[in-house]
Amino acid sequence: MSIFSRIKDAILGNKAKAAPAPSSAPASKPAATAAPKPTSTASSSTPATAPAAAVDVEAVLQQMAANQKQQLNWRTSIVDLMKLVGLDPSLENRKELARELGYKGDTNDSAAMNIWLHKQVMTQLAAHGGKVPPELKD
Repeated sequence: MSIFSRIKDAILGNKAKAAPAPSSAPASKPAATAAPKPTSTASSSTPATAPAAAVDVEAVLQQMAANQKQQLNWRTSIVDLMKLVGLDPSLENRKELARELGYKGDTNDSAAMNIWLHKQVMTQLAAHGGKVPPELKD
């Protein structure tokens, strides 16, 4: 599993993707046996709304940070963000993450790479269904 995938799963979760399919099937069965028109409309509205709801990345990270003993600056630091989600923030892992995300700069310039990584991770989280405030992507 890639480093970004582990970050994404830690923040956005991978259970949310599996949840709509099972909840759709049971909702369809009672709708067919009970009242087809009223129940079907309500049932179809609920599953359609659930997958469309984006995960609030900021809220998830704030909650994770609240449970930490150490104060982490996850809003601007890729190192602290990785620590927060339980990943090793070593330079080697950050270089690997940079390769995964297509970093074209010098990976020996860790300061520039880290700034790029943080912005890119937030941008990618938004692209994968996360609700990320603009100030975290810019």
